[in-house]
Amino acid sequence: MTFGQKIAWDDTILPFQLDASDTRGRIARLDGVLGGILKQHDYPPAVEALVAEVALLTALIGQTIGLRWKLSLQVQTKGAVRMIASDYFAPQNENDVAKIRAYASFDPERVTDGAPFDQLGEGYFAVLIDQGPGTDPYQGITPIAGDSISACAEAYFAQSEQLPTRFALSFGRSTEAGGSEHWRAGGFMLQHMPKASPEMQGGGSGEGGLLLASDILHEDDAENWNRVNILLDTVEDLELVGPAVPPTDLLVRLFHEESPRVFDAQPVRFGCTCSEERVRQSLSIYSAKDIRTMITADGVVTADCQFCGAHYSLDPKTLGFDAVAPEADDS
Repeated sequence: MTFGQKIAWDDTILPFQLDASDTRGRIARLDGVLGGILKQHDYPPAVEALVAEVALLTALIGQTIGLRWKLSLQVQTKGAVRMIASDYFAPQNENDVAKIRAYASFDPERVTDGAPFDQLGEGYFAVLIDQGPGTDPYQGITPIAGDSISACAEAYFAQSEQLPTRFALSFGRSTEAGGSEHWRAGGFMLQHMPKASPEMQGGGSGEGGLLLASDILHEDDAENWNRVNILLDTVEDLELVGPAVPPTDLLVRLFHEESPRVFDAQPVRFGCTCSEERVRQSLSIYSAKDIRTMITADGVVTADCQFCGAHYSLDPKTLGFDAVAPEADDS
């Protein structure tokens, strides 16, 4: 893909509502955010694509949470890509910037040239929401199913929240005129707004008994949901990543008969919350014996942040333990 210069809608999430169909949604465009996430690692192409997909889902889903909350997505599998983790840090105040980070853990020797989703195996997709001190974190889990991580996210909302949800995503490497190659991503999230939460009994009609939108919606609601999904099916990949098409123009093109209303766009940036103090806190749970095994030959304890690549080197004395070298190998 070849695009022009960075535009104002890059690294933003635009919330909207379709009044005629009781549907809410978001459009996200990620550019510099993905660059900040992916440049920290030398991922194979398939792993890069999976991290890009999770980062885009994190932006779309994360915009729904409250100020100062944290949303995390986790993919855990038995496949070549063992884990993908991401965090969305909501703004501290209205009009502030939200922050996103993500990384993947994988077995290099097992990663193939096949489709990105084929690198995953049996496992689960999880959504975690932390509302801050004094609250209990929320966690929802659904099995890995379908043919993409976005399909897993749709299954999560249907199963755990009983909210019909649809994602349309596009992501890949782009080349700006006269510039370097980098990643871009864009996507839609649609979600039906039920008049009341239905009480579902038994399994659904999806893979492994998971609920589908057709199990939840009926009559007018089902007709409205089907109609907006048919309209979304007409969107093109280049429209989703969108340098040439502003989100507002795309929204009108797709849903002009659905009475669309837009709200304030949320800017997002790559950001990490790691710090030396957080590293010290994480090490505080270990005993003196455990800390001793972590001391390097140089007499320090080191730690690396998987999200941003920051390297920390700490004097064991400042952790409350004597700076002694690791025990010699007697063998």
